[in-house]
Amino acid sequence: MTDVLTTLAQVGILVFVLASMIALGLSLTVGQIVTPLRDVKLVLLGLGLSFVVAPAAAWVIALVFGLSDEQTLGLLLLGVAAGAPFLPKLAQMAKGAVPYSVGLMVLLMVVTVGYVPLMLPLLVDGVAVSAWDIARPLLLLMLLPLAVALAVRARYPDAAKLAPVLNTVSTSALALGIGAAILVALPQIWDQIGTGVLLATLLFTAVCLALGYVLGGSGREQRVVTSLGTAQRNLSAALLIAGTSFVDTPEVLVTVMVGALLLTAVLLLTAAELGKRAPAGAADTQP
Repeated sequence: MTDVLTTLAQVGILVFVLASMIALGLSLTVGQIVTPLRDVKLVLLGLGLSFVVAPAAAWVIALVFGLSDEQTLGLLLLGVAAGAPFLPKLAQMAKGAVPYSVGLMVLLMVVTVGYVPLMLPLLVDGVAVSAWDIARPLLLLMLLPLAVALAVRARYPDAAKLAPVLNTVSTSALALGIGAAILVALPQIWDQIGTGVLLATLLFTAVCLALGYVLGGSGREQRVVTSLGTAQRNLSAALLIAGTSFVDTPEVLVTVMVGALLLTAVLLLTAAELGKRAPAGAADTQP
């Protein structure tokens, strides 16, 4: 049964990533994505929050909760890896600036590929991380489908009509993937109760959300995206590193798995609540 649920989780997340990237590419233009990133101050704030503030917060929170070395490494992996395919979906749910969320997502992913292999060995002795191992799934599963869909939209504008269908597919696949993953990870989640990992992850998420919102732009739609983008970590990169660089310390991978599921659940609920509380007249950000 566990093998079936694991397969469902993997397939669900894969379909979600591909469908959401294609839907975004069909519903937006390159100009819409690039324009928000011309705000140098906004870009620098986004980079600083994701690659300076988030890792520092993870480190301090791990110390405050007295986490073990392995648990600290797991939380730190979540702290240093940024950029994830969930961000545009969260932006849609929260009625934030979706084009900015796509641009920010791509920017954070590209920087993560160079940042993590450079920074992690400085933080953890004896760790070597391949930039290509991190970049490969991001390029093949996210950036390539997005680029192809943008090209198709530019050549065939009517292709945008497919975006709502793909959004429905991506939402359903996300629900399936997250649900199956939670069922698979329930024993590990249960084992972490009382260790401080769950509370540390919740506090880490809350700090990133709060600082991202306070510092993340001039208007609500930008602040919402920067907030969610700071808190939403690159779970694929973190899991990849935990599973390959810390084979002899499985607690690191367990910490990342539990943290990833808890973080995702909290952000989905937060985005939904932000969407409900959006002021009347907020832009309809559904593609």
